[in-house]
Amino acid sequence: MNAPKFTTLGCRLNAYETEAMKDLAGQVGLENAVVVNTCAVTAEAVRKARQEIRKLRRENPSARLIVTGCAAQTEPATFSAMQEVDAVIGNTEKMAPATWKGLAADFIGETEAVQVDDIMSVTETAGHLIDGFGTRSRAYVQVQNGCDHRCTFCIIPYGRGNSRSVPAGVVVDQIKRLVDRGYNEVVLTGVDLTSWGADLPKTPKLGDLVMRILKLVPDLPRLRISSIDSIEVDENLMQAIATEPRLMPHLHLSLQHGDDLILKRMKRRHLREDAIRFSEEARRLRPDMTFGADIIAGFPTETDEAFENSLKLVEDCHLTWLHVFPYSPRPGTPAARMPQVDGRAIKTRAARLRQAGEARVTRHLAEQQGRMHRVLLENPRMGRTEQFTEVVFHSDQPEGQIVTAKISGQSGQKLVA
Repeated sequence: MNAPKFTTLGCRLNAYETEAMKDLAGQVGLENAVVVNTCAVTAEAVRKARQEIRKLRRENPSARLIVTGCAAQTEPATFSAMQEVDAVIGNTEKMAPATWKGLAADFIGETEAVQVDDIMSVTETAGHLIDGFGTRSRAYVQVQNGCDHRCTFCIIPYGRGNSRSVPAGVVVDQIKRLVDRGYNEVVLTGVDLTSWGADLPKTPKLGDLVMRILKLVPDLPRLRISSIDSIEVDENLMQAIATEPRLMPHLHLSLQHGDDLILKRMKRRHLREDAIRFSEEARRLRPDMTFGADIIAGFPTETDEAFENSLKLVEDCHLTWLHVFPYSPRPGTPAARMPQVDGRAIKTRAARLRQAGEARVTRHLAEQQGRMHRVLLENPRMGRTEQFTEVVFHSDQPEGQIVTAKISGQSGQKLVA
């Protein structure tokens, strides 16, 4: 059997959904196909998707080439017009068993080469929860999809639809299965994770879900949260940060900028002081807390002074793991119509932010020297601390297990134990 090949572009959620698609394709016996799961977060991401499709067509001239993901959802005509592409599948359709059944039976003809429905009409959460995507030690569980917010730089709501949540009972049952299979860490993922529960009966909050998981799955050693919007954090989540050692002391914050005027033009829901207040409170409740953050350099109308406010935010919020995005206009978003910043200035500012982030990482690594850490092994020679810092070992360790190790040095941006 010539099994299908899958290529994933973009975010962790896309990677998760690729695993689900592999499962669906395997169930129906799909053969001789190449599936590209695209990203639409920037115009550059769409360009890379087109480039990847052309490359894969050259490498697989006789295979059917199927394009799906956020770029396929937001720009189906762009991809259906490419001569390399045989079928374009939307984000809802890619999780439907019937879609893969049709592909396996070669039902896709001229009239059905594009299967992309209005994602804004989707109200249910996809029932494609899968057990154990990730390493043998860490599993990712999707608990939410879509986004109800309309940040001026972002196209993702039009690729993912409105926010919808997986019910807590379904999440708990899946995590119990993962723990039974030997996973020692579970990561909760979603597009807008802190909006979890808003569409469920009694509108529970993310903190309620976290507390419920920790209570009902007592054998789960580690629970980790992916990217959150700090302004939406609820009291129970703060309570979990303060009292639950099994909730890992690492939060990735969707901050985007450090200047109030730019934050307003982005249509973010927080101001600079909100971000600083949250980080201070989280570190007060959990002194070993570390933060990652997304920051955009060169957003339209960003002055030197506004940029400096972003740069200062790295220290003010004690950010360690930075994801720096040089702004590029995304067609179809309000920010693309705003006065743009010079490309050279954007590049310079992004480099300065990355330098600030690297300095924070260096300081964080230096602070760990001689300390004992609980490390989850992703492979025999590498694992991660509770703060998600990478640790390398000189000798083999038990993969998938949590070991206590003394930090003896550092190598680049990694600790040595």
